[in-house]
Amino acid sequence: MRSIANRIFFRWMKWKFNRNFPVVKKCVIAVVPHTSWHDFYVGVLCRKIIGLDMHFVGKASLFRPPFGWYFRWMGGHPVDRSKSNNFVEAVAQIFDEQEEFRLALAPEGTRKKVEKLKTGFYYIAKTASVPIVLVAFDHARKEVKFSAPIHPTDDMEYDFLAIHSFFRGVKGRVPEYSFDPA
Repeated sequence: MRSIANRIFFRWMKWKFNRNFPVVKKCVIAVVPHTSWHDFYVGVLCRKIIGLDMHFVGKASLFRPPFGWYFRWMGGHPVDRSKSNNFVEAVAQIFDEQEEFRLALAPEGTRKKVEKLKTGFYYIAKTASVPIVLVAFDHARKEVKFSAPIHPTDDMEYDFLAIHSFFRGVKGRVPEYSFDPA
């Protein structure tokens, strides 16, 4: 399957990676921009090519029959939000329970245009004491960019300057919906 993913991604689609994905056992993967459903298969192909397990979280009801098996197979982990659980704490607990856990999130929270990123990915990484790996799907350049691991500090404003800098100029499949930090 990995060789098929390589052929589709690199030869047929003519995309490239800017560097190798960093080898870390635990991290929050912040993927930007998320402007189209096409980002799903780009992400699935990247995950297969990289060859590391990557995960996502969803509301617990997604993981019930009849389709729960599919979401688990795709790397999903349920998060119970029915109680007074704090989402950040609940996800950080998953990191504590797993030997390896790479959590992919779209910090925009939607496929539409946003002016600023949601901060949940940052607080999850900080609470779980894991690095953030930034990933940009640049459809204009047909390139997937990976950052080196970023360890959140106590200066969120400083950290977000670096995060915004990484995503500057990146265009999504629907360019007008792309996140563009000023």
